[in-house]
Amino acid sequence: MRRAYRDKIYRRYSSDRLGRLAPETVEGFRPRAPYFRKLIREYFPAARSAAILEIGCGHGAFLYFMCQAGYVNATGIDDSPEQVQEARRLGIAEVQSADVAEHLKTIPAESLDVLVAFDVIEHFTKEELSGLADEFYRVLRPGGRLITHQPNAEGPFGSFMRHWDFTHETGFTRQSIAQLLLSSSFRKVSSYEDKPVVHGLKSLVRYLLWEFLLRQACRIARIVETGSCDADAIFTLNFLTVAEK
Repeated sequence: MRRAYRDKIYRRYSSDRLGRLAPETVEGFRPRAPYFRKLIREYFPAARSAAILEIGCGHGAFLYFMCQAGYVNATGIDDSPEQVQEARRLGIAEVQSADVAEHLKTIPAESLDVLVAFDVIEHFTKEELSGLADEFYRVLRPGGRLITHQPNAEGPFGSFMRHWDFTHETGFTRQSIAQLLLSSSFRKVSSYEDKPVVHGLKSLVRYLLWEFLLRQACRIARIVETGSCDADAIFTLNFLTVAEK
């Protein structure tokens, strides 16, 4: 059952907040370009005709870079009419306002090559997510990929990210998201830290500080408390998950 508070907040999701959510022009997407281009390069199919749907696309930042990369069948939906309006203002026409769960039901089985849920799944309850994960699996073609990005409850800022947005319902770890997706028949689930993407001197310094100072400090803290810390531990504020059908 859809929660009434969501409609109230999503109606003015861009404007009822501290600070502007969407940039004035697409030039405002530039700081995110290295990250999104890396994701496209590493996880998207080579065929530019691939059928791609981004749910919860917001004002269209990721969708913009998909189109820039030449993907001609990339579309997006978002629950917030205001967000969709912002996307269109920015010249991103491949978006529409729709309820995520209801829209997925209208998509034919095995019709998508990639399904993207970037900063989306944390807005649903566990009960809702169980059903959504089944739908994710249903609409993807064999070999298709689900790409999600979500708050990391495993890291030192887990509580901060869990409560960053009033509409956040769920936090995730690499273990819990694997449980969710494997239970819906996905055959391979891999999760990755949101490390700084090196594209210049400043980002190189950020990467080195994260990899060799801050990340190691987090590992040491866990080892002190529990006696161990596996190499795949994720400590960044958010993390990426790629699941294959």
